[in-house]
Amino acid sequence: MINKLIEKIKKLNAPVVVGLDPMLSYIPEHIQKKAFAEYGETLEGAAEAIWQFNKEIIDKICDLIPAVKPQIAMYEQFGIEGLKTFKKTVDYARSKDLVVIGDIKRGDIGSTSSAYAAGHVGKVQVGNKCYMPFEEDFITVNPYFGTDGVKPFIDVCKETGKGIFLLVKTSNPSSGEFQDRLIDGKPLYEIVGEKVAEWGSAYMGNSYSYVGAVVGATYPEMGKTLRKIMPKTYILVPGYGAQGGKAADLAPYFNEDGLGAIVNSSRGIIAAYKQDRYAGFGEENFGDASRQAVLDMIEDITTAVGLK
Repeated sequence: MINKLIEKIKKLNAPVVVGLDPMLSYIPEHIQKKAFAEYGETLEGAAEAIWQFNKEIIDKICDLIPAVKPQIAMYEQFGIEGLKTFKKTVDYARSKDLVVIGDIKRGDIGSTSSAYAAGHVGKVQVGNKCYMPFEEDFITVNPYFGTDGVKPFIDVCKETGKGIFLLVKTSNPSSGEFQDRLIDGKPLYEIVGEKVAEWGSAYMGNSYSYVGAVVGATYPEMGKTLRKIMPKTYILVPGYGAQGGKAADLAPYFNEDGLGAIVNSSRGIIAAYKQDRYAGFGEENFGDASRQAVLDMIEDITTAVGLK
């Protein structure tokens, strides 16, 4: 799957991924009213509103970008109905030939990691039949259980041709409380990066590993260091835009081949119509506002990192 992701990035010249992280506050009133009229102000009604919102955005941007990244928590908050919408969103995105990165941040001891992996990027056996329950192409994984927690994900991915992105240096302000602590004189995030490179070396695509890393756009100097530590690792870069990461800071995340990183924006795209810059589109045309925001993001990043 890493080969497909890279080919789509190259074809579109768009090293970007859109985070499908919907909150009800992002969803235009006319969509909510329609969903609530049909299902009431219920969890099912909320899930329907999110589904219609996601579908419109996917339809408007699917020809511009290589991938989307639904964050499962935004769906889980609405219970089983929300998870149904998560699955519908994954399936619909894949039907549009988008690569789907399931932002699930799972990680546990061996048997539990195996179960998480089977549910999201693997298969489960039910009697004589085999199913792929959620069927994302990549998932995010928390590596802080060590090899015991990561190897089951890699083993399942090898069976299905899927991939993972391991949390190395996250974009949130307090990430340094643990990730920047010195261990034998070296920041913990560097030690994790070294392990990611080691794990990834045993599961390579044509030029990059199926084992990627998450490194926030808000820490460009650390990103520069980690790029050197993980030369064959694809980096998923959150934190651009709304979280403060700037395109000008992203060049070190890329390799000399112009590849090696894919930059995420979530609410900056899906809630673009709420921004002054795109307010002229209006709520009714929120999908068009998202499309323009994607075009602007691609222009911003490709210009800043010299990909034009």
